[in-house]
Amino acid sequence: MSVDPSGQLNYVDDEASTGSGDDVNMLEGRNKRQSVTPSSSGRRKRSRKATGDAIVDAMLEIAAASKLRASAIMKNEDRFSISKCIKVLDEMQDMSTCMDDLDIELDEMELVAAAAGYYYYNSITRQTRYASLPSGSGFMNEVLEGPDDLCREMLRMDKHVFHKLCYTLRHRGMLRDTAGVMIEEQLAIFLNIVGHNERNRVIQERFQHSGETISRHFNNVLKAIKSLSREFLQPPDFSTLEILNNNRFSPYFKDCVGVIDGMHIPAHVPAKDQSRFRNRKGVLSQNVLAACTFDLQFIFVYPGWEGSVADSRVLRAVLDDPDQNFPPISQGKYYLVDTGYSNMEGFLAPYLGVRYHLHEYRGANQLPRNAKELFNHRHSSLRNVIQRAFDVLKTRFPILKLAPQYAFHIQRDIVIAACVLHNYIRREERLDWLFSSIEGATVDELPDFNEQPELQFASSYQEQIASSLRESIATEMWNDFLNKWDQW
Repeated sequence: MSVDPSGQLNYVDDEASTGSGDDVNMLEGRNKRQSVTPSSSGRRKRSRKATGDAIVDAMLEIAAASKLRASAIMKNEDRFSISKCIKVLDEMQDMSTCMDDLDIELDEMELVAAAAGYYYYNSITRQTRYASLPSGSGFMNEVLEGPDDLCREMLRMDKHVFHKLCYTLRHRGMLRDTAGVMIEEQLAIFLNIVGHNERNRVIQERFQHSGETISRHFNNVLKAIKSLSREFLQPPDFSTLEILNNNRFSPYFKDCVGVIDGMHIPAHVPAKDQSRFRNRKGVLSQNVLAACTFDLQFIFVYPGWEGSVADSRVLRAVLDDPDQNFPPISQGKYYLVDTGYSNMEGFLAPYLGVRYHLHEYRGANQLPRNAKELFNHRHSSLRNVIQRAFDVLKTRFPILKLAPQYAFHIQRDIVIAACVLHNYIRREERLDWLFSSIEGATVDELPDFNEQPELQFASSYQEQIASSLRESIATEMWNDFLNKWDQW
């Protein structure tokens, strides 16, 4: 922060500093400020109210500026630090002299108030979040040795899961300890960024490392976790317990192996590409094709498509490209898809023109009136598992809710890494607090009335197989519903 000749505060971006932690006090300035002799008639004395307003404005400005560190200032060879600024304010409060008699310049008062406001803002926000969060190694010690809730909040997973992941990355040689940063801290840096969508300068302050160090370890960890995708984004042993243990779905959907849907993630792209990435809602996004099991684990993720591209086109591109390694579909098995996809062999879609979304079956007209409505309702109930998986994923990693200002290939890789971590946590801790919170719940899905299959990619033979399967399921389901009236 510096003061220009007009008396305005100028903020200096701390990305240019090393962020090494040596600048606890305000950095030393290089230019001496000239003493200003006030003119008896040319300068307006500040009233007590104006001074108070300046203090409040400066504090709000500091808070809104993402807690930027105070920068160099020198006044008459005397360095200013935050503690000295606060001391000046305390001395002013003890003065009995009217503020009109104080000869304090506007820019000096704002400088002192801003530094004090910065300190006050930090102390208040940190107290509300687990008393205090020390920086550097102290921060890591507090997180890993403190309450479980603190670890979950900062690292987005339980302690034993975090330590197990560190062991995996170290044991396989995917990451290595450096002279100043252990693997545990490298992973914590990455998790703080994707788990809170924090900017580089905030992570610099928290871990007391330079911006270059933060960026380097972020990219190294991102690459390491992405390399685990072939292991953790794979179909687990065949299991449809949610189907087999529920007579609403069994035996009707016994051959269903998972659910497929598109997920739109906000994207940051150059102006020349924005028209292609603008989706139907007018938001810049990347369209991510995802497949998941009924255990909430992702088995396939394909990010990076423009937001304007229809879901059915993305699926067709994946199926036509063997290099994408889409899990092979065994004979007679299929995925559930919504109305944005064609009903074809291996992909079972609901009936078009029939109410489908769960909210349409609430209230006075909740009971299905025919076999197609009953099929659509149960199809929608079962397919809701992927909405729950998306909800847990975005809640754990809020960076997926905003458009991070990284190169697009980094944005794409972040999606893959988040899904890998999602599966890793699911396998290591079945009682994870976020998975537990969504257990048995349904996530409302707003219908997209423009979402129709872009093109009919399926052959007539594939359509006949899928239509015949759907008709047989709906008929059997409706007969049991009428005769047994158990639950619908």
